[in-house]
Amino acid sequence: MNGLRIRPMRPDEISIAVNWAAAEGWNPGFADDACFAAADPEGFLIGELEGAPAATVSCVNYGASFAFLGFYIVREDLRGRGYGLRIWNAAIAHAGPRVIGLDGVVAQQQNYGMSGFKLAYANVRYGGAVAGPDAPQAGVIALTEVPLATVEAYDATVFPAPRTAFLRAWIGSPGHVGRALVRDGGLAGWGVIRPCRKGRKIGPLVADDRATAEVVLSALLASVGGGEIFLDVPSLNRDAVALAQDLGLVPVFETARMYTGAIPPLRLERVFGITTFELG
Repeated sequence: MNGLRIRPMRPDEISIAVNWAAAEGWNPGFADDACFAAADPEGFLIGELEGAPAATVSCVNYGASFAFLGFYIVREDLRGRGYGLRIWNAAIAHAGPRVIGLDGVVAQQQNYGMSGFKLAYANVRYGGAVAGPDAPQAGVIALTEVPLATVEAYDATVFPAPRTAFLRAWIGSPGHVGRALVRDGGLAGWGVIRPCRKGRKIGPLVADDRATAEVVLSALLASVGGGEIFLDVPSLNRDAVALAQDLGLVPVFETARMYTGAIPPLRLERVFGITTFELG
């Protein structure tokens, strides 16, 4: 265990963590690594043994008060030797005094609890094949036409901290398609769909109400012609759960959203699709 060398990943190395996550069934997007690098370049750690990757973790710092932990993976042949605990501790140290959130697999919920994480609610990934609507959606525009400051202001109601660099990368990344609904001069809902190793994921999908979420979702599906999609839904939002079910999507994966402390009140009733389990 003493031979484990832990250091920040270079931006081009984040793909190692993304590929390992794909092997574990997390189905990341093709451009995720570049977007993740924009969030906190020092927040992705790799543990090496004799120069070879042995473990990964991320703890992305958002501002001075909040961080989000993900990509906590030890290479399968090296598990049970204490390497995970060492890189975990390094990630926690990177967060400093910040409140930390994570989306953990349900089986590890008790272990995360021993590190001070408390369950907030469950997130459920819904998946399935859907048709792309033919009719254009009135009032829907490209998300890139909305000033970033306007998107940030809405995002601040559903996410615990500012994430300007990440949002800019997420919205503008090649292959990502964003749509927004403007009503009475204000942003009423918006979302992004992106290609993944399997199908496409929609996230975030945030809106004032279910009807608005449906309009934005329909526009996103129309932009890609339908197909296999995945939508990560906070179980507390019953309208979001009903929307996923009414689309014919079925649960395929569940996580435990946990925090080490209190976060600002969030408008979870607006969250119809979580941005990403890895970064919140």
